[in-house]
Amino acid sequence: MSKSPAYNNMVQRWFLLPVVGCLLFLFSCRQNDLFEKSAVIPKYEWRSDFPVTGHFIITDTSSAYSIYLVLRHTDAYKYNNIWLRIGLQAPGDTLFSQRVDIKLGDDARGWEGSGMNDIWELRKLLNGEPKRFRQAGKYYFSISQIMRDDPLPHIMSAGLRIEKR
Repeated sequence: MSKSPAYNNMVQRWFLLPVVGCLLFLFSCRQNDLFEKSAVIPKYEWRSDFPVTGHFIITDTSSAYSIYLVLRHTDAYKYNNIWLRIGLQAPGDTLFSQRVDIKLGDDARGWEGSGMNDIWELRKLLNGEPKRFRQAGKYYFSISQIMRDDPLPHIMSAGLRIEKR
């Protein structure tokens, strides 16, 4: 006695359903190895008393992470660099901050990063080599502009990106 084609089709579907379900479950349970948060600068005029702040959670202290500054500016920005105060606070610790001079471009080659029309986005590696966080938990960050111009025009957004290596 032979089985009908409809029956064979139904058996194939019932067999594939658990396989597809298992694959979806495995890929949906992967840990997100990336954090990125940026804040829009009001009126594209970054005041020195407007820090970009946020937090991220580290659970894996055995892995190394790369830390990037993410900055978006317009083509009308008049400097080739930007001075920032970047702070990082580990769980249960005080805020450690440092002044950083970030090169955005030069007169010969133009802006660094990727551009579309008159908007430029730059991702600049802040730690030379990937860094391990010593303890798990919630880390806070703060980014402030410390240029002489206050407010600093033509800066659209600023933020931080953490990538697990």
